[in-house]
Amino acid sequence: MSAEQGTVAAVSRNDAYTFTKPNRDEIVLVAGLGVEGDIHAGVNVRHRSRVRADPAQPNLRQVHLIHAELFEEVAGKGYEVPAGGLGENVTTSGIDLLGLPRGTVLRFGRPAPGAGTGMGGAGTGSESGGGLEGGDAGPGLAAGHPVEAVLAAAASASLDGPTSRAADAVQREMAAVQRERAAAGPGAGAEVGDGRPAVVLAGLRNPCAQINGYRSGLLKEVLGQDERGNVVRKAGVMAVVLRGGPVRPGDPVTVELPPGPHGALERV
Repeated sequence: MSAEQGTVAAVSRNDAYTFTKPNRDEIVLVAGLGVEGDIHAGVNVRHRSRVRADPAQPNLRQVHLIHAELFEEVAGKGYEVPAGGLGENVTTSGIDLLGLPRGTVLRFGRPAPGAGTGMGGAGTGSESGGGLEGGDAGPGLAAGHPVEAVLAAAASASLDGPTSRAADAVQREMAAVQRERAAAGPGAGAEVGDGRPAVVLAGLRNPCAQINGYRSGLLKEVLGQDERGNVVRKAGVMAVVLRGGPVRPGDPVTVELPPGPHGALERV
């Protein structure tokens, strides 16, 4: 189900560990890995804090997206943050990224004439079904798809609750890919359905003290608590690449919600 549309405001990539990432004219998504040439691309975790904790964890943080509206918000409080300033790969405009549910698919670019309806959205299975808990990769893997390696890493690792639920959401989208292939027949190959580059949202970025090293005092603007004492994280969302291809500034972004009941994004 399509929820809304937005626009790519900027794309960024870096092949070295730096807090910020320089803007590019184009980035290329690679299914199951992330952004081609980016330091955080891989099947297993690449963020240094996560590597130190457990390098065998699955990389559910392949692509980092931030809404440009956040930069406008903090600019009003005296913080100048350009696109790529917080290390994101894709800066969007016009989409409430933080309000989207786990398992949402974002597609970049315009669909080709006669393209299929997509690999996710309605019909991918409920939020409560299936799962990777207990080390079982489950029947939802699309044979030969690059994301299969990420799900295999999740199945063999010890996951906390939020990470397990994020991996489950990615697996459900892979089950949709498998169903599309089956419906298309044995000669259809890997690229069935909507051919646009696409990511599935896994969770929220967990802001850390490095943000204050970039702009003193900025951390409190992207990490806080609501009136009930719940932690509020505003530094963007993390995603896994479902289908590869180029993404450029100005590209439309189509949002496809998963079937209900929906689960809110959690930190990954």
